[in-house]
Amino acid sequence: MSEWHQEPKGRTRTILVTVLVLVVLMAAIYGWRMMRMSGAQGWPQQATPVAATVLGARRVADTRALVGSLSAVREVTLAPETSGRVSGLHFRAGQDVRAGALLVQLYDAPEKADLAAARARADFARLQLERSQELAPSGAEPREVLQQRRAEHAQALAAVAQIEARLRQKQVRAPFAGRLGIRQVDPGQYMNPGDAVATLTALDRLYVDFAIPQQELSRLRPGDSVTLTSDAWPERTFTARLETIEPQVSRETRNVTAQAVIANPDGALRPGMYVKVALELGVDPEALVLPVTAIQTSAQGDSVIVIRGTNPRKGGKAEIVPVTTGQRMGDDVVVTGKLSPGDVVVAQGQLRVQPGSEVTVSQLVGGETAKAAKPDGTEAGAR
Repeated sequence: MSEWHQEPKGRTRTILVTVLVLVVLMAAIYGWRMMRMSGAQGWPQQATPVAATVLGARRVADTRALVGSLSAVREVTLAPETSGRVSGLHFRAGQDVRAGALLVQLYDAPEKADLAAARARADFARLQLERSQELAPSGAEPREVLQQRRAEHAQALAAVAQIEARLRQKQVRAPFAGRLGIRQVDPGQYMNPGDAVATLTALDRLYVDFAIPQQELSRLRPGDSVTLTSDAWPERTFTARLETIEPQVSRETRNVTAQAVIANPDGALRPGMYVKVALELGVDPEALVLPVTAIQTSAQGDSVIVIRGTNPRKGGKAEIVPVTTGQRMGDDVVVTGKLSPGDVVVAQGQLRVQPGSEVTVSQLVGGETAKAAKPDGTEAGAR
């Protein structure tokens, strides 16, 4: 019975000791926190150094970056109109040829013989007609014979023209000036109508096809300038002119297909290439431009830190201002929001800045291009 009474007493003593230790620890932690807070109040908060830029308004073209493809204004696959054996090849693969140049000759000896016979019959018919024209007026020959001679002469000339057309079908000529592709025929080969000989492409002018969202349709105008760049020529910029706007909007993408024409005198660009298209749709004379490094992106959207105070170019309080970003130009971006030309915006060091905290400007980046000027010549940022 005594052992049963002693066991609860020991357990109670253990619980009391544990509670006492916990109370002492909590009191120590509370005292340490109070000492830290009282010590921190004795030290003034240090301003955070940042690099800033002065927001300026400048003229910016409203440009859309698109992807386009090139196609030839004139391109054809050369082929014979009739069958025959190749008796002559008069071109090299990749050769530049003039319009009308003879490229392929099919065997045409039978047609040439037929032409010689037809021309002989035509000459005889002409002599018969001339004789009848001399005799008919005097009545020595009936007028019916004169009419017959005229018909025979016309038939003989038609037969000559028909055989000449057949001879032309035995030839493949360049319909326009351009550059030939890979040769797909050999001497002695028998060809059927439509068999490919080679491609012929005029490289002096090319089409540029690209698609643009339907909401921009009202801003498109034939004759607008289109700037092109290609990975094949990274150091060059090409200029085209908008020529045609497709009257129908794509039901799948709701985009409008547009076509521009570009002069290509040196043949640098080729059909089938893809190009980057910059289409200028207007100009904003007072666009607000900031360095991309000034933009902070979060789940709530994009924002910037504006320095407020009597002399923000030296320092002041940090204020978070939501913005909407637009066109990007290299390391700069167009922004819209509750900003004004002359506002000083933190460009570097935003991660160390808390809303409402003091900041000091250690460096102004952007130079004169970041400064907005008033009409009187003073800087808009000066207050």
